[in-house]
Amino acid sequence: MSLAVKQPPAADRVYSHVKQGVLDRRYEGGTLLTEGELAEAVGVSRTPVREALLRLEAEGLIKLYPKKGAMVLPVSAQEIADVVETRMLVEEHAVRKAVPPSPALVARLEELLTRQKAEAAAGDLAAAAVTDRCFHAEIVRDGGNAILSRLYDQLRDRQLRMGVAIMHAHPDRIAKSLTEHEEILDALRAGDAERAVDLVHRHVDWFSHLARGEVR
Repeated sequence: MSLAVKQPPAADRVYSHVKQGVLDRRYEGGTLLTEGELAEAVGVSRTPVREALLRLEAEGLIKLYPKKGAMVLPVSAQEIADVVETRMLVEEHAVRKAVPPSPALVARLEELLTRQKAEAAAGDLAAAAVTDRCFHAEIVRDGGNAILSRLYDQLRDRQLRMGVAIMHAHPDRIAKSLTEHEEILDALRAGDAERAVDLVHRHVDWFSHLARGEVR
């Protein structure tokens, strides 16, 4: 006899459905989502749909319009600039703090790099984008500053949205990203903080150029 799998609360299911749709570009910027359509798609009433949309608006992914629905916000040039500036500040600080790296950090980064290579080889761009983010987040988390880690995690979904778009537009970028991750890991292993910082700076800067091209 199989046990019934308990489903997450209705609002959580709507939240996950819409968020995933935005991140994997099923719902592009400018798409208008109505409460009725979402309630039907997820199989819930309208009340949890409203609750989920309020959470998504607070995260900056959608804009609510009373009696009309919710519009998926396009990625703006200003948002890209803000995300990149914050990434630079946090990641350069984190990579300096990670030198010399603990064996646990090196092992975790090696594991993520192996996973990203496999995802790239399989052509799973969305999964490769998630693992790319995990690689950087692991270095930030290793610093032990919970407030900084939370701040960095808040950028995660915005970056994923940009990252998936970039990987679809520039599939050759995946190989370059993997090479740069290997170089960052080598610099950490060698205890070369300045080289690691320089590599992170160039890696993030390249991301910003690609992302800006994506929204032109």
